Amino acid sequence: MAVADHSPPPFFKRGPTPLVRLVFYASLALTILVVDLRFHVLEWVRHGIEVATYPLQLLAYAPVQGLEEGGGYLAGVVKLQQENQQLRKQQLQTANLLLRQEHLEQENQRLRSLLDMQQRQPVAGQIAEILYAARDPFSRRVIINRGSQHDVGTGQIVVDEFGVVGQITRVYPLLSELTLITDKDQAVPVQIVRNGLRAVLFGSGDGNLELRFLDVNADVQEGDAVVTSGLDGIYLPGLPVATVKQVRREASYAFARILCEPIAGVERHDMVLILGRREAPPPPPTGWEDGSKEPPVGKHRE
Repeated sequence: MAVADHSPPPFFKRGPTPLVRLVFYASLALTILVVDLRFHVLEWVRHGIEVATYPLQLLAYAPVQGLEEGGGYLAGVVKLQQENQQLRKQQLQTANLLLRQEHLEQENQRLRSLLDMQQRQPVAGQIAEILYAARDPFSRRVIINRGSQHDVGTGQIVVDEFGVVGQITRVYPLLSELTLITDKDQAVPVQIVRNGLRAVLFGSGDGNLELRFLDVNADVQEGDAVVTSGLDGIYLPGLPVATVKQVRREASYAFARILCEPIAGVERHDMVLILGRREAPPPPPTGWEDGSKEPPVGKHRE
């Protein structure tokens, strides 16, 4: 019985041994490295491989680049939001400063106007600030920051840079009550500038004024300027008070209804000028100025 041959058929022969192949390929690699290092023969091969693999490099780096750009975008958004918030705060602070500056400029202009009004009047005056309105909602009265400690007394006239505002009606040590000319219980002796017609101007209680007790045929026209007449001995003559706004003449009534609009900022301003008391004129000479009981020679008692 013949012995079976167990050697692999020629089709399955593996060729050289792995050790031989390792030595061959290692030698080939070293040879290629030395030749390329010496003569640069594989430079074009590397360029070709680099060009061929560049899209693969971009595709492989795309997720990392996307994460980096996304993180940078989010960081930029947060930074922009913080800068926007800081700019808004600075804008609000700047707006506050601008508003305060504008308010100070307006107040400075009004103070200059009030001082100019004081210089035009023959009496002394002092500037006061309106603090708040009186408790009575049906009256036109306000409280100012000047009182008896500041030589303020009842009856003194209060004006602004345009005209008459009102009259001091109650005095406290540090505060005073100012009744506006638009109050329904306030009356001012006035005259028409155009023709010198004298009348009495009353407050209507709703922010307007009214000339009362004038005949239907009184020479009063719309647009006439109304100033103080000074006949009461309290108001200085010639202070601007109002402008005639409307004249109603009805034959069924004995008096005309004449509505006026105050010239001064009666219910708008916060700074006013308190005029000093009007000094009474000196009495006429009597002939006894030297203190003697008898009149001088040439003068007789009436």
